[in-house]
Amino acid sequence: MNFTVGFKPLLGDAHSMDNLEKQLICPICLEMFSKPVVILPCQHNLCRKCANDVFQASNPLWQSRGSTTVSSGGRFRCPSCRHEVVLDRHGVYGLQRNLLVENIIDIYKQESSRPLHSKAEQHLMCEEHEDEKINIYCLSCEVPTCSLCKVFGAHKDCEVAPLPTIYKRQKTELSDGIAMLVAGNDRVQAVITQMEEVCQTIEDNSRRQKQLLNQRFEALCSVLEERKGELLQALAKEQEEKLQRVRGLIRQYGDHLEASSKLVESAIQSMEEPQMALYLQQAKELINKVGTMSKVELAGRPEPGYESMEQFTVSVEHVAEMLRTIDFQPGEGARMGGGSRPLGLASRPSGWGSGQA
Repeated sequence: MNFTVGFKPLLGDAHSMDNLEKQLICPICLEMFSKPVVILPCQHNLCRKCANDVFQASNPLWQSRGSTTVSSGGRFRCPSCRHEVVLDRHGVYGLQRNLLVENIIDIYKQESSRPLHSKAEQHLMCEEHEDEKINIYCLSCEVPTCSLCKVFGAHKDCEVAPLPTIYKRQKTELSDGIAMLVAGNDRVQAVITQMEEVCQTIEDNSRRQKQLLNQRFEALCSVLEERKGELLQALAKEQEEKLQRVRGLIRQYGDHLEASSKLVESAIQSMEEPQMALYLQQAKELINKVGTMSKVELAGRPEPGYESMEQFTVSVEHVAEMLRTIDFQPGEGARMGGGSRPLGLASRPSGWGSGQA
């Protein structure tokens, strides 16, 4: 929409100009708004310089915009409605400019510089009757015309009204339309502000849920690590017990082999004795020892498959499949169509992490 073209008829007289000027007065400096004009969350307008003055007065310790030590915003109250305005770290420079008001100010200044009655003194003349002024308005055709056109011209069968009456009526209609447009823009601005707040809330909720998600999965990993340690400990215990048993058998068999080897060596040396009497003195004892040694029963060997550790095999396929089913569980906020959704993890299954043969 070309706002300038639609706005000029409203500025046709001094009364309208005065009324408009009253709407363009800053409540702080009591002068016409000076650009840039900022709009507060409560929809009131201020010169940005005046807003900054009020903000600085309410926040004397807040650093200036050019400082490199600014850490957070501040707050102040709207001078019109006392609504508290909370600013971010940019201060008043973070407030949105009201371009509509700035455009109206420009148009107002342009119109104020023109003579208000320069065109009013010029009377439009009828094209059909060159000596007749246009002084009535044809309601049927919706065009201005002259009295002669009504008497015996193109509008003799039409309904007409005095030109000033229609002039005032349409000026009022246009003024009301502009007021509605401005009010509509204010509502749109309010909706934009609300949606920006929704965006911020979405970011905050997402950040919180991401943190919770990480915590849940870290806890899950801790359970897995804990159970893995328990199973490794059980396997190591069984390994040590089996090794101790087998090594004990090795020592027993080794001791028997050593004693048998020494007895064999003694028996061979005795058989080499050339004197029969001396040999017979030792032979009976050696024969008994060899017989006893040959009859010694050693502990049994490990049974077949004793070295197997297959009983410590863990089946995790069903657990892995269950982990893949972890998903978000819609909470009350999600069912209502907004808000964040709490994270729900699958409960720990029965027999979780137990050894599977």
